[in-house]
Amino acid sequence: MGQPVASRGQTATPTLGKAMLNKYARAFFTRVLTPFAAFLIRRGVSPDTVTLIGTAGVVAGALVFYPMGEFFWGTVVITLFVFSDLVDGNMARQLGRSSRWGAFLDSTLDRVADGAIFGGFILWYAGGGDDLVLCAVSIFCLASGQVVSYTKARGESIGLPVAVNGLVERAERLVISLVAAGLAGLHAFGVPGIQYLLPVALWIVAVGSLVTLIQRVVTVRRESAEAEAASAAAAQDDNEGEQENASHGSEAST
Repeated sequence: MGQPVASRGQTATPTLGKAMLNKYARAFFTRVLTPFAAFLIRRGVSPDTVTLIGTAGVVAGALVFYPMGEFFWGTVVITLFVFSDLVDGNMARQLGRSSRWGAFLDSTLDRVADGAIFGGFILWYAGGGDDLVLCAVSIFCLASGQVVSYTKARGESIGLPVAVNGLVERAERLVISLVAAGLAGLHAFGVPGIQYLLPVALWIVAVGSLVTLIQRVVTVRRESAEAEAASAAAAQDDNEGEQENASHGSEAST
């Protein structure tokens, strides 16, 4: 949900599977969505407007349908609005706009959307789903997902690249959760046993998010130590250089 902007510092090299998926999936959706994005531009719609509408749709789909146990229709609504994440970026590229504001808005509203999705699961298991363990797991998924995103943003804000590919990042969290929720919703149409997919998915996301959080914390710790060591070495070199220059100056004066 947002416009591309140059990232600060070094980015992690994606794995081969992720790189291929991103390459072909983005190429496909770019071809499909470019005409629609161009239509919105001609109508005077801004990328930021698409970002806001998309987030509102995701929030509504998650907080209206999921607490009622309507996982299939909730996922359908969410999926439709999730595509705004690709549409607004496409519009920004067509308009030649790569703004810091767009990237900030996109990242901020992504957190809102994620919170609504897992909030919907929390409300279901705290209410009609009547499962406090899965309610707690959903809370952990919500909190850990926010902290995982924060660790990268905070690390980059202090000048570190945070060059690590986490086990379960935002895209994986959403795909696993939404696919499982949508399939679990088919139980209402008479598909037996499929409702257990969502609890399994939430446990996978919880464990994967914990591993990813540890990976990022360890990476920031290592990069911080390396940066401080490099700064100390540079300061020592500068100090030695100043002493050498002072020594040469003293010899020349005599």
